[in-house]
Parts: sequence; C-alpha cells; structure tokens
Amino acid sequence: MDKHWPDQLQVVQVRVARPTDQIEEVERFYCEGIGLEKIGSFTGHRGYSGLLIGLPDASYHLEFTQHIDGSPCPAPSKDNLLVFYMPDRQTIGHIAQRLKEMGYSETAPENPYWEEKGVTIEDPDGWRIVLMNTNGI
Repeated sequence: MDKHWPDQLQVVQVRVARPTDQIEEVERFYCEGIGLEKIGSFTGHRGYSGLLIGLPDASYHLEFTQHIDGSPCPAPSKDNLLVFYMPDRQTIGHIAQRLKEMGYSETAPENPYWEEKGVTIEDPDGWRIVLMNTNGI
C-alpha cells in the first residue's frame, strides 16, 4: 500500500534537534558507532555550531547543536528513546559490539518491552537509543 502524508500536513522533512556539550563525541557515537551519515554541519551561527546526522536520503535526521557558552542538556527519563528499527539481528549485534568497544555498553531499559528484541545503549549525553529488531513486530 502506497502511503502519503495527508494533504493538510505536507511535511517534506523531519528533524529532531537537541543541544550537547560534546558535539565531537556525539558525532563519533552516531556516525562511527551506529553508522549514520554526517549530512551537514555549521559553525559560527550566532554562537552555535551544529551537526546534522541522518539516513542517506536526509528526509529524517538528527541535529545536535553546541553553543560557545555551553549547551548543557541533561538526559530526560530513561524511557525517552530514539529507536532504530532494524531487520537483521546480526547487524544489531555488530553495532552493539562496536559501541561497546567504544565504551558504550548495553544498559537495561526502563520498559522491559525493549529488552525482548532490542538493545538499549546510552549516548555520550546519557540519552538512550534502542537498536530494535523488526522481526515479529
């Protein structure tokens, strides 16, 4: 079935943005660790630097910003998650192992649902991601 955005909501791109004080380490985690692509960056924009990370088509991406005066952003509850749905358990295992070797070990999720088919890991700022297997969903 071919699905489209409703006529009343013609969205061409979705971006999730948040600040960080560790932009280089965040880039390393999401690009080198998970395998997302750096699709853009900027510096010197009213005191902000930024990093855009996403999937190859850039329709959905993450933006991380850092201000020259600091950009503290404590992680929210342990059940605020960024979930990556993936069809291959072996790929999930490889990514989790790579992140572990980088110093980011699996952590127990707040909600046990995510543990059934997924791996939960905290990024450099303590925000949680889940590598979730799509088989059986």
